[in-house]
Amino acid sequence: MPVSEALRRLAETPAFWTGEPFDTEGLPAEVHLSFPVVGGYALVLDIELPSGDRALGLRRPSASEPVQLGWAPPSGPYPAALRWWELERFARLIALSDPLLPHPGLVVALLSPFAPAAADDDPAEIAAVREAAYRSLRREIPFDEQLAALASGPEQAPLPLFTSERWWPAPQVSSPQVLDEAAIASLSTPAQARLQVRAGHRFPHEDLSDLVRHASALLTEMPNHDWYAATRSLAGRIVGSGDLTAVPALLGALTGAGCDHPTVLDALSEPLVPLEACWVVETLAGAEPGTLLRHHV
Repeated sequence: MPVSEALRRLAETPAFWTGEPFDTEGLPAEVHLSFPVVGGYALVLDIELPSGDRALGLRRPSASEPVQLGWAPPSGPYPAALRWWELERFARLIALSDPLLPHPGLVVALLSPFAPAAADDDPAEIAAVREAAYRSLRREIPFDEQLAALASGPEQAPLPLFTSERWWPAPQVSSPQVLDEAAIASLSTPAQARLQVRAGHRFPHEDLSDLVRHASALLTEMPNHDWYAATRSLAGRIVGSGDLTAVPALLGALTGAGCDHPTVLDALSEPLVPLEACWVVETLAGAEPGTLLRHHV
């Protein structure tokens, strides 16, 4: 899914994530996001502006309109429309089908409030994935700021007395990170389920269950296909050891076998993002999601 200009602006606005009012001039009255998952199913997020209200829906195969899973104001509370493990599987498949939406990234950042922690979830794992998603939000630094930072300092070597940084302070450069540390810490903390919507008779239980079955089957079958089958044992050893130092060897084995999947190769390439590498290695090994991840949270 190409990231639209409206979504880019929202994603780069800290107040959009923290639920505070922000300037919506130039933005449409509604931002419609569709994330195809598998088998004709898609998760649909509609964001109303300027209110920031959000509605999560499930579009079924051959259907033009989604059925609503849950609705929330920007500052919450959010309904427990999805289980965390469901969202995790969906986000993996979305990343595999769309290299522009790596995991953990924008999908988790947008949809994880609708997937609060349940009693049998590991809060540390959820927090780590959510933190990685919010840290993945980046904005470009204007070129003139970068140039100013590079050009700081004296034109020629100063006298020893005047060489300290206080004499030649580097100009302040904007951070590429959208959210500050306090906001990331707050957003990463898994919320507890307070609004239960899955018990309602209008909730699309059968359709969501069908999507979960399709998603789980596709992820289970993936290690048996093409070049992945030849590297499954190596991926399994990485999962078993919990050590990511063998990831470059796995990357080499995949490229040697002819793998050209951008999502898989990017996740295993330097600079390595541990949580991104973890889910790809788990998938290639046919391991239960979280098996490798829990070694790195």
